[in-house]
Formats: sequence, structure tokens, C-alpha cells
Amino acid sequence: MTEIILYILIGLFAGFMSGMFGIGGGSVRIPLLNLAGMSLLNAYAINLFVIPFSSFVGAITHRKNINVKIALYVIVGGGLGSVAGALLAGIIPTLELAIIFVIVSIITILGIYLDRIAPKFSEKLTPTPWNIIIGAFSLNLITGMRGGSGGSLFPSFLRAMHLDIHKAIATSLFVTIFTATAAVFVYWHRGNLMLIPGLCVLVGSIIGARVGSKVSLKTKPPLLEIGLSGVVIVLALLVVYKAL
Repeated sequence: MTEIILYILIGLFAGFMSGMFGIGGGSVRIPLLNLAGMSLLNAYAINLFVIPFSSFVGAITHRKNINVKIALYVIVGGGLGSVAGALLAGIIPTLELAIIFVIVSIITILGIYLDRIAPKFSEKLTPTPWNIIIGAFSLNLITGMRGGSGGSLFPSFLRAMHLDIHKAIATSLFVTIFTATAAVFVYWHRGNLMLIPGLCVLVGSIIGARVGSKVSLKTKPPLLEIGLSGVVIVLALLVVYKAL
């Protein structure tokens, strides 16, 4: 009973962060599940199992801000990257992967403010189909190797692609429904998915995502940008700490 409550609470917190900032929630769920005594591969599988459902709840709330055209390109690149990352999970040593993730996280954070830091470069960074597909594939390849769906980095990436923060969050939530689904089958086929803990985390995540999405819609864009930047930095540092 204690474990069930713990899994639900983990889901609530991760779901809230997902709905609030448009991240997949895996950067929160995976470390917490691992700290609760679950193996990393099992935590990866549960995270990917939960994301499509919690992201769907968030995407419904944010539906008016979804950029469907850009989302389709992200789904193509991100889906391929997720599957490739899931197949490669466990091959690259954890510490090296954590360092790569931190570097990519810092780059994507800069993307949030790119139009203010380097306006001329930002103008040249056009959201063409190939730029979006290649960018999404690269992000998902890296996050997929640590059981993620790319959602922790998609809002920053989409912000760099000239979407405003609300549309970036909404589109990220919509996209992660598909990118996580593509990868979860790999873990399910390998027998890594623990159903009962997964369902407990799922229930908490859905409730948390709904609440987080409602709060997000009422939050001013500058505060969301600052909050998202802080979340990405903290989660990246947690990944390194866990890898040490």
C-alpha cells in the first residue's frame, strides 16, 4: 500500500511539471522511481508508458495553442529518434550520457532567449521541415537513450523555431504523445514494463498534468520562460548527480 501511494505521488508531481511546462515529465519520474528502488530500465519503461496519457491530458487543455503543421515534422523526426534511442539504451555509459544531456540542455535553454541574445542568428534559424525533423531526431536520440521522449527539451527547441512559449508548450505536449508511444513498444517487447506500478504512476500523472496545464494557461509568458529554464537546468544537474 505504501508503494502504491508513493508511485501515485511521483506521478502527481511529474504530471504537474509536464502540464505546466510542456515537458514529458520523464526527467522527474525516472530519477524519483529509481530513488524509490526501481531499476533504470523499468523506470524508463514506466515513464514512456505514462507520457502518452499525461501529455494527452495536457494537450487537450492547451489544444488552441498547438501548431499542427510543425508538430507533424517533430513527430516524424522525434518518433524515429525515440525508437533509435530506446534500442541504444544502456549501451553508452550513464555518466557520459548525462554529460551529453547537460550540454544539449544548455544549448536548448539558450534557444528560449535566442531572439534576444542573438537576433541576427535567430532570423537565419528558419523552421524548415528538415531543420525541425533533424533537430527533433537529434534531441530524441539523446533523451531516448535515457528513457525519455524528448519532451524535456522540445519546448526550448520549438521556442528557437520561433513559436511563442505557450504554443511551444502546447505543441510539445501534443508531440510527446506520439514520440513516447513509438519507444514504449521497445521496452514492452523486452519485458521491462511493470504494469501495476505503471498504472499507479499513470493515475497520478494524469491528475497532475490536468492541474499543471490549467496553471500554465494562466501564467504570463515571461514567468513560463524563466520557470522552464530553471526546470531544465535543475533536471540536467539531477541527471549528472544520479550518474556520479
